[in-house]
Amino acid sequence: MKNIWIINHHAVTPEMGGGTRHYDFAKELISRGHKVTIIASSFHYAKYREMKEYGDAEYLLENIDGVDFIWIKTPSYKGNGFARVKNMVWFTCKILNVLPKLNLQKPDTIIGSSVHLFAVHAAYILSKKYKTPFIMEVRDLWPETLIEMGISKRHPFILLLGFLERYLYKRADKIITLLPHAEKYIGKFVEKEKIVWISNGTAIKYQETFVQKLDAQKFNILYAGAHGMANDLDILLNAAELLKENTHIHFTLIGDGVLKESLIQKTQTLGLKNITFLDSVAKAQVQDYLKSADLLYVGLKDLPLYKYGMSMNKVFEYLSAKKPVLFVSAIEDNLIKTADAGAVVTSYRAEEITDVIENFSRMPQEKRDLYGQNGFEYLQKNYTIEVLSDKLEKILEVEKDA
Repeated sequence: MKNIWIINHHAVTPEMGGGTRHYDFAKELISRGHKVTIIASSFHYAKYREMKEYGDAEYLLENIDGVDFIWIKTPSYKGNGFARVKNMVWFTCKILNVLPKLNLQKPDTIIGSSVHLFAVHAAYILSKKYKTPFIMEVRDLWPETLIEMGISKRHPFILLLGFLERYLYKRADKIITLLPHAEKYIGKFVEKEKIVWISNGTAIKYQETFVQKLDAQKFNILYAGAHGMANDLDILLNAAELLKENTHIHFTLIGDGVLKESLIQKTQTLGLKNITFLDSVAKAQVQDYLKSADLLYVGLKDLPLYKYGMSMNKVFEYLSAKKPVLFVSAIEDNLIKTADAGAVVTSYRAEEITDVIENFSRMPQEKRDLYGQNGFEYLQKNYTIEVLSDKLEKILEVEKDA
């Protein structure tokens, strides 16, 4: 039995909305006899609002479904400016101050998870204090992701992250990456034997019954997830404009993010009546929406960063719903193509996207069901939380480097 601490600034529970990777891992590991504590901020990274009530307290202790959470109160922010950086640094400083005061059982392993590296650095500092193995989990390649998004590689913040990235790679006892080919990048700094790929996946159990959430008289295209730059939702709106005369086809976008307001404004400017925007919903409800749809949409901007692959939570949730998926991306290592779970458009042309949508809308239900079944079976073989936890348990046996 291992006592595991997972430090993830943005960890969430199912009712909060968002990726529940560490909650899912924790539940599975606890069922196998381990003890898991997740340390996170309860200020939601996409909703931009506080999810807990602290009063005058600076932290909360909570047990949710058997998983111990330590929630750290952090300053609010919106967008990706200085206020967000302040939130990151605040979280990092607070956990270093708060955790040693709680008289917690000494951890056997500490996992520090990005996105941002300050929290990972805090995990490393705590691993030194408790003389325990330090596992670095890389969910995004910072600062590479920020550079690809347009920030100068000579920006002082980028230079700081670059230094911190290399520093932590070298000090980690093991490095978990969510991206299947990230060792091509991380391997520039450390030996590749230290790097282990553990993808995102799903703990969702398929249920035949569901509550119909969308207009069953329409052919429904659904997107569920963050409304950010990387998701390239503008192109979906362009496709919707081309299809606005086809009253049988309707688009629904569920979620939050920095670009949501601008996407709504664009829809209004274009006078589109075939798009509905909904706020993010709890994970238990997401499946009802996914199963109510006829075609599930996901897109990725054409960025060099994706040469390392992808591991998007929404893709696994989509596959778990047994629905065909339309993936707009030039990424080579494409799960939808590999699983024969739908269609892939690599051109980023709205005209080609509309052709695929219209083709699916005319397709016999049996063929759409076959695509959904293909994706579901591939998911069950490779990306359930049970399969992924087998890999994680092996890493937990790592011994502290001398």
